Amino acid sequence: MTSTITARRKQRDPRDRRSGLLTGLVWLGVAYFLLPLLWLTIASTKDNTDLFSTFGFFFGDEFNFFANLESLFAFRDGVFWRWTGNTILYAGVSAVGATALATAAGYAFAKFEFPGRRFIFSAVLGSIMIPATALALPTYLVFANLGLVNTPWAIIIPSIVSPFGVYLMRVYAADSVPDSLIEAARIDGASELRIFVSIGLRLMGPGMVTVFLFSLVGVWNNYFLPLIMLSSSDLYPLTVGLAQLQALSTGGGGSTAVFSTVIAGSFVSILPLVVAFLYLQRYWQSGLAAGSTKE
Repeated sequence: MTSTITARRKQRDPRDRRSGLLTGLVWLGVAYFLLPLLWLTIASTKDNTDLFSTFGFFFGDEFNFFANLESLFAFRDGVFWRWTGNTILYAGVSAVGATALATAAGYAFAKFEFPGRRFIFSAVLGSIMIPATALALPTYLVFANLGLVNTPWAIIIPSIVSPFGVYLMRVYAADSVPDSLIEAARIDGASELRIFVSIGLRLMGPGMVTVFLFSLVGVWNNYFLPLIMLSSSDLYPLTVGLAQLQALSTGGGGSTAVFSTVIAGSFVSILPLVVAFLYLQRYWQSGLAAGSTKE
């Protein structure tokens, strides 16, 4: 009896080891993503002295979170709120536009046959491989000739084009919108536009939320494009504005008095993204699952 139990344990050992290894890797991934957030949360409660005198994951002698917020909101007569509004404008309009364009293009690639469809879609896939930094200078020159540099359009228009969003919606539309349902609607006399609006959009809703979240996060965290396109600090998003504020702490202003202010601003800047993910995560997860498998 004992030998039988021992033999069964030996048979389960390889699987148990693999399970333990995978569990360990998952926890490493969790730590990789959550520890910086934990550090930022704790650091936002410290003053400048405690930032450099205490261990990163230990709280300081005093709780200075609200004092840091007061300093942040008072900086340059409350320019932080202007940067926040700019970021919401750029990210919101760009995410909605990118979602609409990707949804329409993905549906067309998935459900219509037209000359050059494969070539155009291959070009879309190829554009995903091009780094955004490689397009920065050509984009700047084009917008400079159009007179759009140092305007909100210089951020919004390039961000509306999302090759990855088109690819994602093409895959999702191919699986989530049955061809038989489209044919039935055509037989009933529905136009292609009505089919897309009444049927396609409803069935592609989770995928649209997925593209919206990807686009929102991408534009919200974009630093390089606003840096080269905008010269007026009143038009800066949070990324560039906080970098400008950080320059005061690293020699630009000869003072270290704003380190805690920058940390507090970084903490506040991520809160809208956290709220968006918590609110839309169920649609995001179902969108990824449905768009990556076929029934």
